[in-house]
Amino acid sequence: MASGKTAKQTAERPAAAPAEGGAPRHVFLIDGSGFLFRAFHALPPMTRPDGTPVNAVLGFTNMLWKILRETDADVVLVIFDAGRKTFRNELYQDYKANRPEPPEELVPQFALVREATRAFNLPAIELKGFEADDIIATYARLGREHGAKVTIVSSDKDLMQLVEDHSVVLYDYFKNRMIDAAGVREKFGVGPERVVDVQALAGDSSDNVPGVPGIGVKTAAQLINEYGDLESVLARAAEIKQPKRRQSLLENAELARLSRELVRLRDDAPVNEPLSGLGLKAPEPETLLGFLKDQAFKSTLARIASQLGADEPGASPPAGGTAPAAQDPAAYSLVRSLADLEAWVGRARLAGLVAVDTETTSLDPERAKLVGVSLAIVPGEACYVPLAHVSPDLLQGGEDLTQIPLDDALGALAPLLADPGVLKVGQNIKYDMRVLARHGLAIHPVDDSMLISYVLDGGLHGHGMDELSGLHLGHKPIAYKEVAGSGRNRITFDQVPLDKARDYAAEDADITLRLHAVLKPRLLQERLVTVYETIERPLIPVLARMESAGIEVDKAALNRLSQDFSVRIAELAQQIHGLAGRDFTIGSPKQLGEVLFDEMALPGGKKGKSGAYATGADILENLAAQGHDLPARVLDWRQLAKLKSTYTDALMAHINPESGRVHTSYAMTAASTGRLASSDPNLQNIPVRSDEGRKIRRAFVAKKGCKLLSADYSQIELRILAHVAEVEALKEAFRDGLDIHALTASQVFGVPLENMDAMVRRRAKAINFGIIYGISPFGLARQLGIGQAEAKAYIEAYFERFPGIRDYMERTKTAAHADGYVTTLFGRVC
Repeated sequence: MASGKTAKQTAERPAAAPAEGGAPRHVFLIDGSGFLFRAFHALPPMTRPDGTPVNAVLGFTNMLWKILRETDADVVLVIFDAGRKTFRNELYQDYKANRPEPPEELVPQFALVREATRAFNLPAIELKGFEADDIIATYARLGREHGAKVTIVSSDKDLMQLVEDHSVVLYDYFKNRMIDAAGVREKFGVGPERVVDVQALAGDSSDNVPGVPGIGVKTAAQLINEYGDLESVLARAAEIKQPKRRQSLLENAELARLSRELVRLRDDAPVNEPLSGLGLKAPEPETLLGFLKDQAFKSTLARIASQLGADEPGASPPAGGTAPAAQDPAAYSLVRSLADLEAWVGRARLAGLVAVDTETTSLDPERAKLVGVSLAIVPGEACYVPLAHVSPDLLQGGEDLTQIPLDDALGALAPLLADPGVLKVGQNIKYDMRVLARHGLAIHPVDDSMLISYVLDGGLHGHGMDELSGLHLGHKPIAYKEVAGSGRNRITFDQVPLDKARDYAAEDADITLRLHAVLKPRLLQERLVTVYETIERPLIPVLARMESAGIEVDKAALNRLSQDFSVRIAELAQQIHGLAGRDFTIGSPKQLGEVLFDEMALPGGKKGKSGAYATGADILENLAAQGHDLPARVLDWRQLAKLKSTYTDALMAHINPESGRVHTSYAMTAASTGRLASSDPNLQNIPVRSDEGRKIRRAFVAKKGCKLLSADYSQIELRILAHVAEVEALKEAFRDGLDIHALTASQVFGVPLENMDAMVRRRAKAINFGIIYGISPFGLARQLGIGQAEAKAYIEAYFERFPGIRDYMERTKTAAHADGYVTTLFGRVC
């Protein structure tokens, strides 16, 4: 059904018009009445402010919008039943006689869904005396006669008789499945042309079609396949060996013929609107958005307005998002049958939005075992689908561990997770994407409540679920240790009893959905949509793929380095102990301080609050610069010990045994500036300035037939500085391709550009990069090995030559004091 275009492209695509001469190319016939009832039973009760029930209208609306954005049809018709009495009641008075009256809450929504259809600029077609199925059959015939492809959007089995390969197919919206002739045979055991015969024999209790008593669909299909058609079966009924079956067919032949007339769809309904005049027209934003506003469909209104590129009618940004009211926690359910899971999937497709969360056995997505999946569609109602729970030894039998087979469950979930018309919301959804990707499931499109919070409030607080739930929902979620234990008694999630697992996992999905409802509207209100939609959200799948791909490392090379470091560390330890005159624990700051300042009486010893001497790198570097060997050797020892423990040993430990590669995790919400952070292991700080560090970097290799590419921005900080501070001299230098550091040296120190001394240029480079990060005279003096007074003079000369930089920095600090935050060029709030 989908055209293969992106959501943005389909939203902006103009409505297709019928082909030249008025002939349509692709006709979509939507079973409006069928969808109305499915939506009513799928979504929980909800009313608009005046008390009118609208749950079915909401599901129906979301379904229509999804179809319009995805289809390439140039004619889309929505077809309804005009009433309960049709020509079939004249043939058989009891036809559909056992159908109950529609629920009281559904009746007011009949007119509203027709209004919704017209708000989408679609024809709402109904015809007194005929069922919607007859109108669909008629337009299907007209479409075929025009040479058009016809797609019937319905899950009604009665419409399967209309299927024709290459011209008419049935699309089951709830299962996201196209049904062709092969699908009909799978359902009825016969091709579409014999469905009516099978139904005539088997009858249909839901419509009160009598059929032949004692014959079901399977038996009917066997008879039709054996004898050819209904009339042949009836004509040769006396030949049938089974006595009861033979007798029933002989006695009920006319009943079978009557049933055939009841189930056969009329394709000659007197429709007034010709297909050639029903070309698809784009919705009028004012009409559609006005209808959605009248129904109080806030999230649907915001989503469709955004996709249409239109303003919400009468929209005025409220002060902030409002948390959905809490509902009964007992609404969390355990899904253990495929039918129940498919019902949840269908509801999610109707809603157009679902919160998704996975439960696993590990925080490492490359090694985690998928234990279960939870879904939430409306606040306060969620489900948990257990997939791999086992009975732990500590449980004393008795628990029913019935679960959907993993492949069956994933098969049901896959179309929903990949459906471009259903937004999947997660809390750190990148983790779930990686876990599910290992099972072949793709998730798209996605939203992330953690990431939205980070864009809104980066630096103010953490963005984990527990903290956000307390901040925005006033609710403390179930702690993991409450269901899995802690310490030695901690179990993996696959051993958690199902009732506890349900409450914990379903709550995660529920809270994620609630947080999304609170936080997402604030992006628009606080003018941060661009940051989220153009920088953060598109990066989620990119990082997920990068992490899953990992990088290959040469384990043998790392092992050799580690062994070399061990030897050299031992040699240095021997030297240090010799210089100290005794053995001591070199890694102990307390013992090292005592050796340096008490026993060796070296200058500069200062004790902290703990009573121990400070032995940081700055202290040791100062002592080493004064010619003292022991602190110099300790610095060497520390460097090698760090390289061994943090890099060579840690990298080898992180090699995944299955992929043979290292898979880091990129945290998108760790740094308040918007930068990524890498962990487990950290691949962003592999040393490069020392020979040993470069050896570690050489252990990162490309797989056979590939190469590693190193790319870096050229003086990116200075380019940004030139732009934001409007420093014309720097901007001009960049445009002319000049050596920026040489230019700075020339401007600040008054020396010519030609034949510049390398030391002078190095000082200018230190000033250039130091100024950006607010370096002090002390810091610059230490970096260049000069006096503080000289360093201060350099900084002052720099600001005098480039006054725009100081002005910009002062303006920024003043604004930060006044507003409590600063914004980046892209609008990110820090």
